[in-house]
Amino acid sequence: MFDQTAAVTALNLKTLPTRFWSSLVIVLGVAGVVGVVVSVLAMVTGLTTSVEHAGRPDRVIVLRGGSDNELSSTLSRDSVTTILDAPGVRHDAAGRAVGSADVVTLLSRPMRSSGTDANVTLRGVGPQGLALRPEVRLVQGRMFQPGVHELVVGQGAQKQFSGLDIGSRVTLRDTVWTVVGVFSSGGDAHESEILADADTLLSAYRRNLFQSVTLQLDSPAAFTAFKGALTSNPQLSVEVFRETDYLAKLSASLTTLMNLTARVVGSIMAFGAVFGALNTMYSAVSARTVEIATLRAIGFGGMSIVASVLTEALLLSLFGGGVGAFFAWLFFNGQGVNALGGNFSQLVFRLSVTPALMVQGVAWAMAIGFLGGLFPALRAARMPVVEALRTL
Repeated sequence: MFDQTAAVTALNLKTLPTRFWSSLVIVLGVAGVVGVVVSVLAMVTGLTTSVEHAGRPDRVIVLRGGSDNELSSTLSRDSVTTILDAPGVRHDAAGRAVGSADVVTLLSRPMRSSGTDANVTLRGVGPQGLALRPEVRLVQGRMFQPGVHELVVGQGAQKQFSGLDIGSRVTLRDTVWTVVGVFSSGGDAHESEILADADTLLSAYRRNLFQSVTLQLDSPAAFTAFKGALTSNPQLSVEVFRETDYLAKLSASLTTLMNLTARVVGSIMAFGAVFGALNTMYSAVSARTVEIATLRAIGFGGMSIVASVLTEALLLSLFGGGVGAFFAWLFFNGQGVNALGGNFSQLVFRLSVTPALMVQGVAWAMAIGFLGGLFPALRAARMPVVEALRTL
């Protein structure tokens, strides 16, 4: 049976040039499906990677009780002091707690791509804010000075929003701030933000309340004792999260939506591609009715015919899947995009077309080829030899 299958498959492939345009329908249809699916899933992978790299297991974020994001949280200075003094918090060589009481607000800026306004996160950090986040490093300009109306911008935010280059001036509540630096944090979610001095930002907005406190613990294992000390304190009403869990929670709805979009759009397109493959393979079988009947008459088995037709459909789909995955990688891998994050601000991240996604796309292609070739293959194998030969 294997010898017969190989012989019939080789014969089928030799006739492909005469069926070039009909075969191209399968290749292009499958390539389109794989390209779309891989590209959308690359957004999910890029978003997940950005969020995962932004958090560390030994960092925690503290919000007001009942709050699930920073914008809905407020913490007084007394509460901040109590939180920074809790057990398990790491201290530097000078004995200062490695933590930052942050001010978080939204700044509306025009997007470079469309010119329409969108929200970017403006974060005011305390004196230990940069020591707390060692992944944040300057790539252009200098760091802001405390007490001065100065901003440093994440690379991701700078690429997506206009008016955030070094030297640009930004008006916040009737005060003019100057962009003095650009920072990178390895492509994680922090690059979507603008940083400033927390106390200066509070003064500009005429506020006296912080939104969150982020701290570094002595070790990830200290989280339970730290959380217990804060939640059992009758003077506090707070929510305590590991930073990794908090960021994952913020992006969960967006990740779910992107995954659903990829599956729904991909399934609709795959449905159409299957019908294209069915039509093409039925036409190929119909055009070779006499040839198949002759092979059956001289002793070729039905399973060999089924396997050869399926092999042709799978090879065409495999080629289409490879083309779609390659172009998805070529055009989309590393491209910066932005989406609405959990704080109602734009989260900037890069698409990531990984080898695993490309393999997943090719698997979609093989499934389409199998479904598109199965029924024509069965029809070819069940074709009555006598009736087929009568068409001579």
